[in-house]
Amino acid sequence: MNDILKQIKAGEVSGVQFKERILDKYDIACELVAFSNSHGGKLVVGIKDKTGETNALSYSEVQETTNLLSDIASENVVPSILIKIDTVEVEDGYLIVATVKEGLNKPYHDNKGIVWVKNGADKRKVFDNAELAEMMTDCGSFAPDEAGVRDATVNDLDATTIKQFLGNRFERVLEKKGLTGDAFNEASLDAICSAIAKGHDCEKILRNLRFIRPDGTLTVAAMLLFGKYTQRWMPMMTAKCICFAGNSVGSKVFRDKVNDADMEGNLLHQYDTIMDFFTRNLHNVQVGDEFNSMGKLEIPYTSLVEFTVNSLVHRSLNMKAPVRIFIFDNRVEIHSPGALPNGLTIDDIKAGTSMPRNTFLFNNAIYLLPYTGVGSGITRALDEDINVTFMNNDKAQEFVITVWRGESNQVEDLDTGLRHSDTDLDTGLRHSDTNLDTGLRHSDTDLDTKRVTLTNKEKDIVNFCSVPRTTKEILDRIGVSMHSKNRERYITSLVAAGYLQMTNPDNPTASNQKYKKVNIR
Repeated sequence: MNDILKQIKAGEVSGVQFKERILDKYDIACELVAFSNSHGGKLVVGIKDKTGETNALSYSEVQETTNLLSDIASENVVPSILIKIDTVEVEDGYLIVATVKEGLNKPYHDNKGIVWVKNGADKRKVFDNAELAEMMTDCGSFAPDEAGVRDATVNDLDATTIKQFLGNRFERVLEKKGLTGDAFNEASLDAICSAIAKGHDCEKILRNLRFIRPDGTLTVAAMLLFGKYTQRWMPMMTAKCICFAGNSVGSKVFRDKVNDADMEGNLLHQYDTIMDFFTRNLHNVQVGDEFNSMGKLEIPYTSLVEFTVNSLVHRSLNMKAPVRIFIFDNRVEIHSPGALPNGLTIDDIKAGTSMPRNTFLFNNAIYLLPYTGVGSGITRALDEDINVTFMNNDKAQEFVITVWRGESNQVEDLDTGLRHSDTDLDTGLRHSDTNLDTGLRHSDTDLDTKRVTLTNKEKDIVNFCSVPRTTKEILDRIGVSMHSKNRERYITSLVAAGYLQMTNPDNPTASNQKYKKVNIR
């Protein structure tokens, strides 16, 4: 009895009082539905819910109630479920304990079509389609990363990213065909596809790899991995990055913010943009006693990589919310949509247990993003000397990683107490934003890096070049003509400023010349 009372208080057990030998079939069905849609539980008949006061059943009532519970589970729960029924003898009679397992065919509903889930010791109705889809994903009856993206075609994918993916995935095959190094870089995408499988073009390769569904639509995974403008099709599959002044998300002043246009792109582009956000807003700490000794990021770069990849690849694709990354004076927070899947706990992921939410995406993103795919990411991140906490919020449906910054790393400006970042203390707006039509840069320089501050248009070009781009691709991106003045203004100037580099610097006028973002570490 004491164990049952503890379970009732914890919400693991629901108690039902037996009144006038009649049970409310509908209420019982709702409880069984809620347990099936959650992580299972027990229903005890003959005891008051929450108080633990007993109203024990006689032997004949036990038989009647056992039959009734079986009927409810098969007739009033859709789809029907099986329950295990036991009797517990108490001082003045019997209690019935019905054990309900977590369902394999979620979402379950009652005979009115209402879906219920447990909410602590109570239950609640579910009306949100995203939450219903999450239930189906959790039990394996729906794979959101393999769902179709309506109206999207192969032309909406980035050929350079696809080429990079194929080069990594089929590295050994291409080596045997002599397509490595410069030969690979100079080969067209169709030539790469034909080398992998004779007679195959890009579309056929993607279809065979299941990035294109049998009905001809692109999958969500294809758009996330290779999309040119992913957010055009899936607006919330993005990330919001803000560096606040202070320690509150309610602060009206921020030091840095990644604009939506800068984040637009596939997962590789998002990853590069997020890591750039970290490296320009976190401090470098001197390593060693000598003044000129090398510095390193205050939060180990390896840990940030693992946490960032985790948030991008393991996020819930059903939740219409972005990944949110906040930098405060005392901590970094990474909010990933969706609580831990498949019954995973925080202790499980710390121990290296890997149960991917988006299996198809997870198995393919490994060829573009830096992770091993064997569940060692979190453990490897924890091996670094960091102070990190995890929060699995079932109610808010998000997983939050908080990395605490050391007090010794809190460098402040002696006059304002704020780091230099061209921040307007009155409005909270950065001065680095300029008129997008002019494309002109400020003459101000960044006090930390001594590099020229970029306009939004120039930032977009730099981020667009996270993978190598041709001159035409860059100028098409910003909607200007292939004029020499435009090349000078939007490409050559960024090379001179150290933001872009040529893929063939020894031959600047090469026909296959491309430009790639310079990563600052």
